[in-house]
Amino acid sequence: MKPSGEKSRKAERLMALVAVALLLFCPPLIIVVDRLTTLHVGWLPLYLFSAWAVVIGLTAWLMEHHADR
Repeated sequence: MKPSGEKSRKAERLMALVAVALLLFCPPLIIVVDRLTTLHVGWLPLYLFSAWAVVIGLTAWLMEHHADR
């Protein structure tokens, strides 16, 4: 059984991850990225897929990293 301190740290890290995800997908930031154009290439799809991959990767790392202990 894990000590309660370890569980609370895991919960804090997951809440921080949720906050990061909310910031990455907030409408003002998405609008800024949508308006960036270089050589008539929109960056929005690349940004969305990259941000989503980062959130999934961090979630997997947090869940697996602490499962081994």
